Amino acid sequence: MWSFVERAYPLCRSLTGAGVRQTLALLGERIPLQVHEVPSGTRILDWTVPKEWNVKEARIRGPRGETIADFAEHNLHLLGYSAPVRTTLELDELLPHLHSLPERPDWIPYRTSYYEETWGFCLPHRRVESLEPGRYDVVVDATLEDGALTYGECFLAATTPGPFRGEVLLSAHICHPSLANDNLSGLAVCMALAETLARRPERRYGYRFVFAPGTVGAIAWLARNPDARARIAAGLVAANLGDPGRFHYKRSRRGTAEIDRAAAVVLRDRGADHAIEDFVPFGYDERQYGSPGVDLPVGALTRTPWGRYPEYHTSADDLSLISPQRLVESLEVYLAVVEVLEGNRAYLNLSPVGEPQLGRRGLYGSLGGASGGRADELALLWVLNQSDGRNTLLDTAERSGVAFAALRRAADRLFDAGLLRET
Repeated sequence: MWSFVERAYPLCRSLTGAGVRQTLALLGERIPLQVHEVPSGTRILDWTVPKEWNVKEARIRGPRGETIADFAEHNLHLLGYSAPVRTTLELDELLPHLHSLPERPDWIPYRTSYYEETWGFCLPHRRVESLEPGRYDVVVDATLEDGALTYGECFLAATTPGPFRGEVLLSAHICHPSLANDNLSGLAVCMALAETLARRPERRYGYRFVFAPGTVGAIAWLARNPDARARIAAGLVAANLGDPGRFHYKRSRRGTAEIDRAAAVVLRDRGADHAIEDFVPFGYDERQYGSPGVDLPVGALTRTPWGRYPEYHTSADDLSLISPQRLVESLEVYLAVVEVLEGNRAYLNLSPVGEPQLGRRGLYGSLGGASGGRADELALLWVLNQSDGRNTLLDTAERSGVAFAALRRAADRLFDAGLLRET
């Protein structure tokens, strides 16, 4: 994951353009990826695919020829989707085109102007305050022309025989430039999750990974997949997975979907501080997947949510903000959610009147009266008690407070002993 992040960090991603394709190419080195191109001007639901934006050079030089801002130094210096311009301006004419953060005077802000054609530069506020009167040379050598919106998909089909259980959607936005947490961490965790699931011999679900520009990319995917509502059984939007904050889960629009319950049980079972929040139609692309016309069961699993850490959408969201260890922890949480989805089954107790004798089946301790080491036995008893053919293991985990993994192990042992039948 860290190798991918280091290679992708310098690339200038946006809604469209070469940076998106280059990032998808890096992902494609690791996972099977199908790249889709949607031409500019294509109608996608209530939106239209914008023109493609690419940058060759962008910089400002001051009255003495000094460099004030340079896209080559940091791609956040250029306002996203800036139109081409070559001009010389007095300082008072230039200032309206400069963006800075007075409250964070040493950081470069990330700003865009996707749907209103203009140009601008982003600078540390200290640099803006130091500018002297005079004439400034401005160059934005960029193109805004017909091209395409690009997104990638990786699909891993279910391998376990049986009735169609649907697909799990994992979605990460790919439209931000050099921002490590609010872009690359989500891409890296999804990439590693796909690598891991591809090696899994049994998959009861299909897994569809979508790497698309925020908002318009998700809308393009929905427009091109009208059967999504029938296919998608669960989903997560991945972002902000490398920072030091606690985990947050934002419920899907449905609020009580299996993915909402699975994520809550996984975070509970970790035993670490976390937060569960209700759906609001704002944030990342969970709001697109949760629009009322599709109402997909897709939540958002992050560390610190968007806008709640000071480095958000600034140059301080760099490689120092995230770490390999935290990416691994995030991957482990995502894998735990997958384990709940894959392992959530309903069983019928085949000896339902009174408890079956577990000791003679090697499932229960032989020394009566001892109080230690009973956690596994409690899991066995909970599974037996709740296996009426209707309750699932997730139902039992919620009611009992017993970790889902312990209930899954108990169910396997009881099944092998001939005491359960899957329904």
